[in-house]
Amino acid sequence: MSTSATAPLSARSPTGSRLAWLDALRGLGAVAVLLEHMLPWFMPVLRPYWFNLGMYGVMVFFLVSGYIIPVSLEGRGDVRAFWISRIFRLYPIYLLVVVLVLAMAPWMPVREQVPRDLSAVAGHVTMLLDVVHMGGLADTMWTLSYEMVFYLLVTALFIGGLHRRSGALAVGFGAVGVLAGLVLSGPLLTGSWPAYVSGAVFLVGVACLVGGRFRAVAAWVLGAMAVVLTICAGYVPWLGATILAMMFTGTAIRRWEQGTGRLWPMAVATVLVALAPVWSIQAGWWWVQPGVWFTTTALAGATFAGAMALRGRRLPRFLVWLGLTSYSLYLLHHPLLRLVYAVAGDVRAMPPVAQVSLSAAFVAVLLVLSWGTYRYVELPMQRLGRRLAQKPSSGASAERVASSVPAG
Repeated sequence: MSTSATAPLSARSPTGSRLAWLDALRGLGAVAVLLEHMLPWFMPVLRPYWFNLGMYGVMVFFLVSGYIIPVSLEGRGDVRAFWISRIFRLYPIYLLVVVLVLAMAPWMPVREQVPRDLSAVAGHVTMLLDVVHMGGLADTMWTLSYEMVFYLLVTALFIGGLHRRSGALAVGFGAVGVLAGLVLSGPLLTGSWPAYVSGAVFLVGVACLVGGRFRAVAAWVLGAMAVVLTICAGYVPWLGATILAMMFTGTAIRRWEQGTGRLWPMAVATVLVALAPVWSIQAGWWWVQPGVWFTTTALAGATFAGAMALRGRRLPRFLVWLGLTSYSLYLLHHPLLRLVYAVAGDVRAMPPVAQVSLSAAFVAVLLVLSWGTYRYVELPMQRLGRRLAQKPSSGASAERVASSVPAG
């Protein structure tokens, strides 16, 4: 799930602004993921199988993150401010959902993919769940692993002055995805120790990024750790590399739009992303079969391109509003689906009228709750994060100098 636009940008995006199209894309992505999870439980006859709604939604999210996150960091020119904003953007509603799921545990057991030891705490604190082969308390938390990996990697590239090589990175991770699919059938680094080690490194490293001491060293260590975990410790190595290729493709699109990048790396990366699961050892799921995967990838790319082409037009206000509340909607909907299923029973056995009525009621309640958590949890914490980030970090000037050096 993308939490891509910075808080000030998102919060002030009217339907006709230059950033409203990103909010609209996030709204579409959130609805797609919601339907992917809701339809099998409520109205399975309506679920499409010629493409995957959920993967379509997260692909759109990842493209949006790739498009805006590096620009957010470069625009600030301050790693400290960037990470404070990310922490106050990501964690408040995330921790609220963690508390909600744990509070419901006596009636609805925690997902079996979540370890019953302290490694689960380490994985949830870092959000690096999927890349340390661990399930999240909420099913949708797996995508946050790749958001966090991307933030760590982008920070290292920014500090090293390599952040403009987005096209090469997209192609490189696409090639790694194809290769990983051919040779890896699962994580090379197994057991709970990757979660413990990454948890300790993450806490110390982020403290250095925010505090300023040993910032460059911390950034490079965190970036290297993120890549190693994605390729060697993730549930599905080819998918992790492919997701990074998608995100850097989004960045490359922004570079090309600004006239600082070329078009051909995006085309090559897209082909590699499409081919990644074709010969993969881990390709037994229906949604990674060539026809479904190609269609899902093409629809996500076409959606992003279409929204980008319409970015100067006024967009539906409701869709933009959905984008603003999408993070809450994304994290809340799966625990609430489980709650409804536990209370109401198997909705699929009900008459069609009852299925439709219950589905509509669920969506209405979810939208109200998502608006409430956005309004009273997300926005206040984002404002607090902005206030804390206003004081420039000691390394901001050096980082601005590094970011201004041409890098190919």
